Amino acid sequence: MSSIDLVVTAEDEQPAPVRRSTTGGRGSRGPHSRGARARITRVLLYALLFLFALWYLTPIYVLLVTSMKGSSDITPDKMWMLPTSINLGSFASAWAKLSPNFINSLVLAVPAAILSSMVGSLNGYVLAKWKFRGADTVFTLILFGMFIPYQAILIPLTQIMSNIGLYGSLQGLMLVHIIYGIPITTLIFRNYYAAIPTELLEAAKVDGAGFIRVYRSILLPLSASGFVVVLIWQFNSVWNDFLFAVTLIPNQANWPVTVALNNLSGSMITDWNVQMAGALIAALPTLLIFIILGRYFVRGLLAGSLKG
Repeated sequence: MSSIDLVVTAEDEQPAPVRRSTTGGRGSRGPHSRGARARITRVLLYALLFLFALWYLTPIYVLLVTSMKGSSDITPDKMWMLPTSINLGSFASAWAKLSPNFINSLVLAVPAAILSSMVGSLNGYVLAKWKFRGADTVFTLILFGMFIPYQAILIPLTQIMSNIGLYGSLQGLMLVHIIYGIPITTLIFRNYYAAIPTELLEAAKVDGAGFIRVYRSILLPLSASGFVVVLIWQFNSVWNDFLFAVTLIPNQANWPVTVALNNLSGSMITDWNVQMAGALIAALPTLLIFIILGRYFVRGLLAGSLKG
């Protein structure tokens, strides 16, 4: 490729063609070369992400295929192989053993998530919009509770639960989860409410609205995204808890599903298909919540909890 530039000479004032070579220049590789490099980079990036996804989903694949196998197909050399025939009897056996504990987890997780979310919402409302002397110090102390490891408070927690008569009960375990959920729910709601214009609340106060009326009529209707985030977070945390449950509930009748799943295997022989089916049943509620409400969870985080 070449370009022809017209140059006017000083003698005859006639345009003389001058050929200027442009091959080999840097500009010749401009948009096409950059586009090709971008496509190659994108393909490599997607390939790498695909490999990471396969690596991450490998345990789920093993769980699914093992739960659908019969006992004769479960051997170490056949672990990666698809089942020769679909056997759903393992799900029936696992559900027969886990169904009472599954109900216990629902009774535990749903009220605990709702109550801790309501307490966190009120705390966030006070700390964001009704400032008082020492509010920042109180907020810091509340957040400090997020960094206390569970193992550090198991012995005093067990003693307190025994003294107030809640040791071994679902109500006591629910109280523990509500209290331990207050720091994270307060943090999320405080940052969410900090993004709401204070002028809106001031206008309501001028019209005679008090503390409860402002919260009920203005902030609560605007908190849908925040509640979606907090409820999903808290439900997932309470449902998947094992340490508090196995420590505070010694009787099998009140076990949540996570503790019952740990004790699903036998002492001598383990039915791995039943064990895997039980794990899938136990994970199903949180899995469905993230599949159905996952986009609302991310939207709520971006809308409120990352502001302020």
